[in-house]
Formats: sequence, structure tokens, C-alpha cells
Amino acid sequence: MRLDKFICKSTELTRTEAKKVLKSGEVQVNGEVAKNAAMQVHENNTITIDGQQLSARGSRYYILHKLVDTICSNVDEVYPSILHSIEVDKAFDLHIAGRLDADTTGLVLITDDGRWSHNVISPKKQCQKTYRVWLRTEIDDDKLSTLVAKFDSGLQLQGEDGLTRPAILTRVAQADLVDEESYKSEVLLTITEGKYHQVKRMFAAAGNRVVGLHREQIGDITLGDLAPGEWRELTEDEIAQFS
Repeated sequence: MRLDKFICKSTELTRTEAKKVLKSGEVQVNGEVAKNAAMQVHENNTITIDGQQLSARGSRYYILHKLVDTICSNVDEVYPSILHSIEVDKAFDLHIAGRLDADTTGLVLITDDGRWSHNVISPKKQCQKTYRVWLRTEIDDDKLSTLVAKFDSGLQLQGEDGLTRPAILTRVAQADLVDEESYKSEVLLTITEGKYHQVKRMFAAAGNRVVGLHREQIGDITLGDLAPGEWRELTEDEIAQFS
């Protein structure tokens, strides 16, 4: 963990205030003055400010049902950050483990544990993420088996060197009685990667267009009865999945 982050987890100081304390020379790590905010420290290090030993608070883990027109960022941009919805102290010291686009809704995991979030988002960990996808073009019975096979074998995305990892595609329903501005097919897609706009780009590569996207599950964690905009702490069993 970065030294400035450790200080914030051990005190009421903000990141800016922690950096000022570091520059003042008041911070020591294992008896040596430390001024580098990016210095990596661990739980077994002895870290003091003006002679007072620090002890970091435990990590925090939350699940949020993301609303449309919010962003997975620690700063507001065109749309507000989802961290405004997490009503806890120092919410903006948290980070998002697996981002969603502004127009995408659904399950988001939020934490201040970098190693834990790495286990969620790293392709090497093979963590499954399941999305409900609404498509502009109908997927009829003749096309379905071919499309399932394409997603299973991997798709070539524009600008990427290799194929996508195998993905699981399941058709949920066909929308026969909808107007031309709405969707024509509804599917579930499970992937183990998190490339930029990956779900949208995969369907574009397959000749379709995503008109709605909602993440339903990460690993074994689901939204359950969380309403849009609601959040809660993760249970110990949910946290343990990625520890």
C-alpha cells in the first residue's frame, strides 16, 4: 500500500493533508524519515507521525446497484461519480473494482483493498462477470448456434492483437412486439475479461448493436434485492471469494 494511503487509513487526514505531513519530515517508517508519498509499506512496518505509531483501519467492501448516467470515477465529470451514493466516511478514498460505462447499469464492487480488487479485475484470475444485453438486431434460431460458437471460440475486436477469451452467450427472450427504436433480442453474456467497451465491441464484431447493458453478477455475487441506487456492505463470504 502507498504510504500516503496508509496514513489516510490510519488517521482522519485527507490525501492532500497526508502529503503535507510527509513533506514536513514528521513521518517515519521503521525508524527512518519517509517523505515519498508513493513509498510501498506493509502491515508489519512500524509507521509513526511525530512519534505516534499508526494502525490502519480494516479495508472496506461494498456493492452498489449503479444508476444510468453516473460514472465509475473518483471525480465528477459530465455525470456524477457513483461514490456520491456510498454514504460512508471518506467515500472518495475508495475505488471501483471493475468499471461500467455511464449508460450501463447494474452491479459495481467498491473497496479500498487494492489486492482484493486485482483479484476481481485481472483476466488471469478468470473471474466471471455476467451481463444482460439488449440488442438492436434479432437473433433468430438459425443465427443463435453460430453466434454462441463465435463467442465461445473468441472474437477479433478492432485494434486488438488477439481474440477475446471464451465467453458464454445465452438467449433470454425474443422481442417480437417492439417498435423499431427498441431492442429485438435479449441475451446473457458471461466474460472473464474487462477490455474497453468489451461487450459492446464483441457484439459489434458479430454484426449487432447493443442498445442496453446491465451487469447482473460478478463471481457468485449478485444484486439480490438491491434497488437501483442502493448499496450495502459485502458479507464475509462475499469478500472471501476474492481474498
